[in-house]
Amino acid sequence: MGFASPGWLLLLVPIALAGVGYALAQLRRVKYAARFSNVELLSSVVPRRPGWRRHATFACLLVGLFVLAIGVAQPTASVRVPRDRATVMMAIDVSQSMMATDVAPSRLDAAKQAAKSFVDLLPAQINLGLVKFAGTASVLVSPTLDRDSVKVAIDGLSLEDSTAIGDGVYACLDSISTFGKANTAKGDQPPPARIVLLSDGANNMGHSMNQAIAAAQAAKTPVSTIAFGTDSGTVYLQGERIPVPADKAALRTLASQTGGSFHTATTESELRKVYANIGTQIGYVTVHKVDSWRYLLLGLLFTLAAAGMSLLWGGRLV
Repeated sequence: MGFASPGWLLLLVPIALAGVGYALAQLRRVKYAARFSNVELLSSVVPRRPGWRRHATFACLLVGLFVLAIGVAQPTASVRVPRDRATVMMAIDVSQSMMATDVAPSRLDAAKQAAKSFVDLLPAQINLGLVKFAGTASVLVSPTLDRDSVKVAIDGLSLEDSTAIGDGVYACLDSISTFGKANTAKGDQPPPARIVLLSDGANNMGHSMNQAIAAAQAAKTPVSTIAFGTDSGTVYLQGERIPVPADKAALRTLASQTGGSFHTATTESELRKVYANIGTQIGYVTVHKVDSWRYLLLGLLFTLAAAGMSLLWGGRLV
C-alpha cells in the first residue's frame, strides 16, 4: 500500500496520544480508588460507571478516527488494467524441425493451438500481427485488432526449410515501424511494442542473432522468446534421423539483451501457460489508484457508532 498524501498520516500521532492518555487516566483512577479502605466511602468517591460500555465507546471512536486519518492520506492500491494501446508481433518458427513429434501431435500443430489461445488472451485494444520464419521471414498479418484474421493465418502455417530467427525479428520490427508511422498522430509517441518469438531450432540463415539483437535494441522493442520442444526431439530428413533441440542459449541472450523474457516449453500445455504468462506481462499494466473512499466510509461508520453508543449509554464518552 502507498499513499498519495502521506503527510496526513501525522494525524495518527494525536490519535495515538489520545489513546495513551485515556489508558493512563484509567490507571490513575484505579490507583486513586485503591487508597480508600472504607467500602462505603469508596462507593461515594468512585461512583458506578458504565464499565466496559464506556471503554467500548471510546475504543470505537479511536478506531474511527484512526481509519479516517488513513483515508485522508489517500491510500493507493495496485490494480492491473488492460493496456489501452500497444502493438504485439507474434513470430513462429515453421522450419522442418517443427514436424518433430516429441510434442504431440507435432511441434507445429501444438504451437498452432497454443498460439491461438494467446490471441484470445490479449486485451481487445492491443494490435496483434503474425510473422512466420524458416529460411526467410514473411509478415502474414500486419498489426490489427481483427483476431480472426490472425487465427486463420495461424491455421495456414506449413513447414519450410531452414531457420532464420534473425530475419523473423527484422520482419517483426519492420511491421511494427510501418504500423506505428501510419497510426501515430504527428508529435505523438508510437504505442509500445513487443515481439513474442517461438523457435525450436538454431539460427542458420539470414541475419545473425547479434544483428537481430542490435536492431531490436535500436528500436527499443523487447523480444520475448520461447524455446519449444524437448532436447531429445528428432526428425527424419532424406532418410536420416536428425536431432533438433532448440538453441536455448541464443534465445535466452536475445531475450535478455532486448529487455524481453525467456521461456521454455516441452508440451502444448506448458506452451499455453507460457503464452498466458507473456500475455499477462504485455497485455496489462499495473497502476496505482487512490482507494480512500473505503477507509473514509469505514471511519465514518465507526465514529457514528461511537456517537450512538455514547447517547445510548449515558450521553458522554468518559
